[in-house]
Amino acid sequence: MTAAKKREPRASRVASEEMARESWATELAELSYNQARIALELALGQLQSEDLEVEAMADLYRLALGYARRCEQVLEQVEQEIIQLDTSNLEEER
Repeated sequence: MTAAKKREPRASRVASEEMARESWATELAELSYNQARIALELALGQLQSEDLEVEAMADLYRLALGYARRCEQVLEQVEQEIIQLDTSNLEEER
């Protein structure tokens, strides 16, 4: 087998993994707070299982981090909206 043939499957696999990550990131960005929180709880529950292999644990950990970050993003967005509303209300009262 030539070196080029050995590289093709790996390059193809890497490209496929990259596309999957981008797709997941897009889906993650569209989750509501409750959806992300529930997914986080499920991932954390699975992480507590003693039957998982190390690779599966690492994948679940990455997923859990993504869900936790999404929850933080949504909370920060809501906080900013509330601050803007409060500022607008204060200005209107003057």
